[in-house]
Amino acid sequence: MAAGIGSRYGGLKQIERFGKNGEVLLDYSVFDALRGGFEKVIFIIRNDLESDFREMVLNRMEGKVKYELAFQELRYLVSPEVYAEAIKAGRSKPWGTAHAVLCAADKIDGPFAVINADDFYGRESFAAMAKFLSDPNLVDAAVVPYKLETTLSPKGTVARGVCEIRDDYLIFIDELISIEKKDGVIFNTNPDGTKRELKADTPVSMNFLGYPASVLPKIKEYFNNFIDAFGKEIKKECYLPMASDWMIKNSLLRMRAVWADSEWFGITYQEDKAVAIKRLADLTAEGVYPESLWK
Repeated sequence: MAAGIGSRYGGLKQIERFGKNGEVLLDYSVFDALRGGFEKVIFIIRNDLESDFREMVLNRMEGKVKYELAFQELRYLVSPEVYAEAIKAGRSKPWGTAHAVLCAADKIDGPFAVINADDFYGRESFAAMAKFLSDPNLVDAAVVPYKLETTLSPKGTVARGVCEIRDDYLIFIDELISIEKKDGVIFNTNPDGTKRELKADTPVSMNFLGYPASVLPKIKEYFNNFIDAFGKEIKKECYLPMASDWMIKNSLLRMRAVWADSEWFGITYQEDKAVAIKRLADLTAEGVYPESLWK
């Protein structure tokens, strides 16, 4: 998923260069996915990003990666009336990550995983998810959980899907949008201003999710319900973890936790960029990645 606006970052994180040869974070995810066992990539972008995305990302992968493009726009998969109301209300960005997946649904022909373009997930996570999705009798979905403390930014609040996991199955996901750490304490500030303290090892979803293709009509049902309820609101987003939580609670889906013991880092704020560049340089020096990913 690479159609986000990046409002807190202040720019297009999807095409921000991090590697010495101009690689973006998505280069490393695609590289790890292919060596983990995935065969095809669907890049979900906005129409206005296509030219830059081809130049900054796809040119390096031509002939080496089997891929397709899908496009996510505010007007897609909603009625003209809903779109007009959203524009009138001042909304500019698309409807969120569940909407993004639905915008690519006609290109999905089998089990699939979903990731953010501006996150680094680690090679172990792709290998673990590929193994899970390769089950010929697949009916369950999956999430790769990460420990909350390792996903925070020292520069400000972050949004995370806090997971309740029991016997390696997800019980629910709680999407919290204002998590931070101050004076050694991790907490979320709720919409009403109250604080909710969270443990450092709390498992969280970083949008590395896997599904059988049969889940798509159920996500569409959830999205339609969301639009009916919130289509006129400017900032509400239809999150894929919340769609998963709805399916779990309604006994429409089971979701396993796929533990990978993998490193995660992401780019929420501009100040996070230098840390990511250094970490990728270190991983390259250690031999985890070649000097040039697509040579």
